[in-house]
Amino acid sequence: MMLSDTTRRVELNTSPVLTQEFESQLKENLSRFVGADRQAIDQRLQELDREWDIERAIESEAPTMIGLGIALGIFHNRKWFAVSAMAASMVILHSLQGWYPLLPLFRRLGLRSQQEIEQERMALKVLRGDHEAYQVRTIH
Repeated sequence: MMLSDTTRRVELNTSPVLTQEFESQLKENLSRFVGADRQAIDQRLQELDREWDIERAIESEAPTMIGLGIALGIFHNRKWFAVSAMAASMVILHSLQGWYPLLPLFRRLGLRSQQEIEQERMALKVLRGDHEAYQVRTIH
């Protein structure tokens, strides 16, 4: 079993077509803010702070399925415990290899990786002028 690169495991398990769509969306998002005022960029940065990434979606969906499987196993039929076992094993697989059964669905729904969100955040900060302020402080 090969361990995946932690920082790119979602992207490595995303189809090239969807990867291209996310890259195009990033360029489109950034082009809207070229020349924008500080307030508009600040507002977009706040939106990015609230955006759910893939990991958060998995961290919410998987325990929900585990809990549902346990509840159904206790109150309906013991065979439902298999749902909990499958969900737990898929989380382990995702943490080791980056693949997850619902990853393609989450990506099609537009969920990005934390790295993709951070890429937009950093580019917006450059557009806002944060990088220039940093250079001035470090030179003097």
